[in-house]
Amino acid sequence: MNKEKILVVDDEKDIVKMLDYNLKKEGFRVISAEDGKAALNLAEREHPDLIILDLMLPEIDGLEVCKILKKQDKTSGIPIIMLTAKSQETDKIVGLELGADDYVTKPFSPKELIARVKAVLRRVKEKEKIPEVFTVGDLGIDFSKIQVEVKGKLINLTAKEFELLRTLIKVKGRVLSRDYLLDTIWGFDKALEIETRTVDVHIRTLRKKLKSEAKRIVTVKNYGYRFEAEE
Repeated sequence: MNKEKILVVDDEKDIVKMLDYNLKKEGFRVISAEDGKAALNLAEREHPDLIILDLMLPEIDGLEVCKILKKQDKTSGIPIIMLTAKSQETDKIVGLELGADDYVTKPFSPKELIARVKAVLRRVKEKEKIPEVFTVGDLGIDFSKIQVEVKGKLINLTAKEFELLRTLIKVKGRVLSRDYLLDTIWGFDKALEIETRTVDVHIRTLRKKLKSEAKRIVTVKNYGYRFEAEE
């Protein structure tokens, strides 16, 4: 049974009710919002696995919600399926250009939408997959055994150092901010008084342990870090 969390954003209560029933029947967990502002707050707080987003929303419209979500580190990776009316052809194109993953035109059948939801989630999982054994240059990582080697010698990493390395590799070259890493790995919200220097200290010790492969963890000035897999 699926355990993915779906955020349904629509101001039409009948649609929300219908989707809530059908998605839960398929084993999904469902949360909902009736306006753009509430959707943004829920997406950031709950970090759903997928968002079903209507374009015509009160407070903040769906296109703007999509744009904001795709710009924020914490929510940029959440796939979005847009709900559009037939008359919203231009909005549909703009939405896809902003980073939406798919669209469904109203009126739609619940079966069709659920099929799209499953397809998008499948694509995301495939994209996120990293091999159990990852090798680049003199660096070798066995993710299943939680082992790291440099030039064939085992490197002793702490749990946080290993998670930092894994997280940076997983996003395939994307830059991750200190706030994102702090929240994802330590579970601290940036609103709390926890200094992002914590991340810098761990990155420094991780680089020291990686020796000749330390150069692969690249600092992006005033922002964060990325993993360089190119030779």
